[in-house]
Amino acid sequence: MGEPSRRAVLLGAGALGAAGALGLVSPAHAWTWPAQASVAGTGRGIDPRRAWDPEADAIVADLFARGQVEQVNALLADWTTNGQALPAGLPGDLRAFLERARVLPAWTDAAALAQAFSFYERRGLYLGLLYGLGSGMMSCAIPREARAVYYSAGGADLKDRIAKTAKLGYDLGAPDAFGPTGQMVVTALKTRLTHSAVRHLLPRSRHWRSGATENLPISQADILVTWHSLATFSRNKLTAWQVPVTRADEDAFLHLWQVTAHLLGVDDEYIPGTWDSASRQSRQILDPVLAPTPEGVKLAHRLLDLAGAEGGLSRPMLHSFIRYCLGDRITDWLQVPREPASDRAVAEGWPHFLTFRETLVGTPMPGSVFWAQDEFLRLGVLFFLGEGRPISITMPTGNNPNYR
Repeated sequence: MGEPSRRAVLLGAGALGAAGALGLVSPAHAWTWPAQASVAGTGRGIDPRRAWDPEADAIVADLFARGQVEQVNALLADWTTNGQALPAGLPGDLRAFLERARVLPAWTDAAALAQAFSFYERRGLYLGLLYGLGSGMMSCAIPREARAVYYSAGGADLKDRIAKTAKLGYDLGAPDAFGPTGQMVVTALKTRLTHSAVRHLLPRSRHWRSGATENLPISQADILVTWHSLATFSRNKLTAWQVPVTRADEDAFLHLWQVTAHLLGVDDEYIPGTWDSASRQSRQILDPVLAPTPEGVKLAHRLLDLAGAEGGLSRPMLHSFIRYCLGDRITDWLQVPREPASDRAVAEGWPHFLTFRETLVGTPMPGSVFWAQDEFLRLGVLFFLGEGRPISITMPTGNNPNYR
């Protein structure tokens, strides 16, 4: 696969990652996953479908009541790096919360996070494709997530939502992601505030209420479902593609996502401690909820339109990459057309590209060479999606105005 094609695929992937912004779905059956399998090793046994983010939710609700949301968004726009002091002028309750929430968990392993960046240096291209062409479109086949995206503010401006989601994915794989010079802690906490704002606003949408099966969106179970559509899905797909990944890289990749889940407000008792426990949890809460909805189909095709426009990848080839990543069932649910010629070309050509790429990875060439090459493409994605402006994650102040 040549450089223009790789650039186009990554741009398309950035667009399709829009709907996978970590967390809008709940499972439809009993919670039986044991807390002993979590990073905490113990827990209270509360069903995560009945757990949200009470401290953040209360603070954000007060911001709305005091008319301070837009002011806070403006103040936080300049807060970008993890080691940076919080801006002056923030409400005291919010400042105290962010100061506590920005502290990494005691179980954080700095060496594992450094190893995770090394993994991204060498396999970041694959992960970007899987996050976008895989998870981004899969989210359209998760009913509660699709409805929540469709009727919330994100559904009114998908390109803006795409840009913010792409930033989260970029910051996760950047150097020093959780360290003082990185941005992932800030991005995760801003996303956490956004989740609270959506929880405050979305129940006011008559259209959302008419199809919702829950009273309050974005439970901790919801975040876990999307976590698996990103982390567990990507890990399993790399295995299916026979990409050689060492145990150290696998463990580091998991740790990256464990810390991310914690910063997004997931209680430690729900965060899988191993890949085996992650797979068991995914089979319980992700696999059973996958299904088509009218909102998901519409959202998928709006994302495809944006991905094609931003990435320059032909629609047949875009359809074929999605089918190759997700398989026929989900792709057919989303009414993505079958493309016999390009479906065959991708199915036969991608393994050859993987073999070629992995041959280069196995040479003495340093990972920084791959990183520099792919970084140029990733920055191109952010530039186009952000229309050349800095991307800032902000709390919404309303729902989709087209669906009141």
